[in-house]
Amino acid sequence: MKVSTIGLDLAKNVFHVHGISGDGTVLFNRPIRRAQMIRFFEQQPSCLVGMEACATSHYWARELRKLGHDVRLMPPNYVKPYVKRGKSDAADAEAICEAVTRPTMRTVSVKSEHQQALLCQHRMRELLVSQRTQLSNAIRGLLGEFGITIRKGVGYVLEYAEFIRDAEKTDLPEVALDVIKSLSGQLLTLNREIKHLERSILAAGRSDPRIKLLKTIPGIGPITASAIIATVGSADTFKSGRDLAAWIGLTPLNKSSGGKERLGGISKKGDRYLRKLLVVGMTSRIVSARSNPEKTDPWVLRILERKPARLATVAIANKTARVIWAVLRRNESFQTQAV
Repeated sequence: MKVSTIGLDLAKNVFHVHGISGDGTVLFNRPIRRAQMIRFFEQQPSCLVGMEACATSHYWARELRKLGHDVRLMPPNYVKPYVKRGKSDAADAEAICEAVTRPTMRTVSVKSEHQQALLCQHRMRELLVSQRTQLSNAIRGLLGEFGITIRKGVGYVLEYAEFIRDAEKTDLPEVALDVIKSLSGQLLTLNREIKHLERSILAAGRSDPRIKLLKTIPGIGPITASAIIATVGSADTFKSGRDLAAWIGLTPLNKSSGGKERLGGISKKGDRYLRKLLVVGMTSRIVSARSNPEKTDPWVLRILERKPARLATVAIANKTARVIWAVLRRNESFQTQAV
């Protein structure tokens, strides 16, 4: 009998495949090693292959598509209900095979190598920024024990790090001075690495027309635009702007029942990094609105009049996500749409 659907449970070295025919007959359910993967799928006829969207899934999806298979990635949370009993590789592969055949199953678009290369830059930058924050807090805490305080903001910590690095004599004990100088050197090195990564992200954005379009949206800078293109890719992945906003986690939770509509806080599902970038960008937009109200969208001013600043920030981020989808879908700049 001919294989029509395969459920593939990914792993580091030992994978598991579950194959069925067109009428649902189980043809195989067995493990295969990493070195056998490509040869195994070369021997199979072109069929539907389901996988969970997890580590290495985009790589394997690209490789199997080259062999002519229809590969679909699914969120792991949507696959879990199809696991009948227990937890094993065989049961997971069977659940994936069943889930991918559901007509209403939501899938994840397969990222290209270019998208994942951009994401490498963002993941590295996020890691370095968190390490810079840790070092800044350590320096502040240690200096506080000697009565030295630094103003709020990473820029002031960097200024002190440059001062202490070049200082020949301070009021600090010799042992403490060595520790602070060591931490300051690490902080300055991390900051240089972050600036280098940001320049690389900016350079990549100059050559991508989609990033240029997104930068025309108020509150969207080059780093946020680059992250959106690297993560979302095309607007065709979502049916509407609300779907994109919901995927980022900016839409309210719906707990309606008995004909009564009850909406809670935002779901906070989906990509946390994109959600953070959008909220931070809209926070700067609110600061600009308060200092220059004559240059601000009247809708933003009305939101600020009715809602606290944080609620307004999330509401504007929600609407901006929908604008992002429209800009990508129509391939037009934000200014052109407004006119």
